[in-house]
Amino acid sequence: MYKKFIFTIIILSMSFSSNSETVFIDKFTSNGDWKIITDQVMGGVSEGEFNYKKIGKDFTIVLTGNVSTKNNGGFIQIRRNLNNVNLNQVKNLMVQARGNNEKYFIHLRTTFTILPWQYYQSSFVVENNFKNFVLPIKNFKRSGYLLPKEINPKNIKSVAIVAFGKDYRAELIIKEISFIK
Repeated sequence: MYKKFIFTIIILSMSFSSNSETVFIDKFTSNGDWKIITDQVMGGVSEGEFNYKKIGKDFTIVLTGNVSTKNNGGFIQIRRNLNNVNLNQVKNLMVQARGNNEKYFIHLRTTFTILPWQYYQSSFVVENNFKNFVLPIKNFKRSGYLLPKEINPKNIKSVAIVAFGKDYRAELIIKEISFIK
């Protein structure tokens, strides 16, 4: 029984990797693509920053700061524009990250997210060691009822990595983010 289970896991992992195609990948080797946004744009008091950092042979982006829900705030994020990236037929977003055992979020904005507080969201919980998180695009939840229920990947125009929703210290290190068919 145990051998059959292991064999099944190996076959499934081989079929996933052989049928998947990376459409877009950011390994943080160049500066300037990501921008910081905090709740201060709407009167909040959260503070955050990000830095590009090389860890061993790997380039990373590090998001740190203090998230505060005071003054109706509660977020810090780094966002990257994807307007010139063809994400048609993308099925998953993969992020390789580690951090301080907290929940973080990926926010996707599309051609339909016109208002600043609109997005599609999925979460992941980091640990002390790097881990790959595969987030199916179909599982991202809309922030409000004015948005279509599901994302059409060809309409994605930006991706954000977000510390959100409660008072805490953000310490997140990301080695890679990619979109996969």
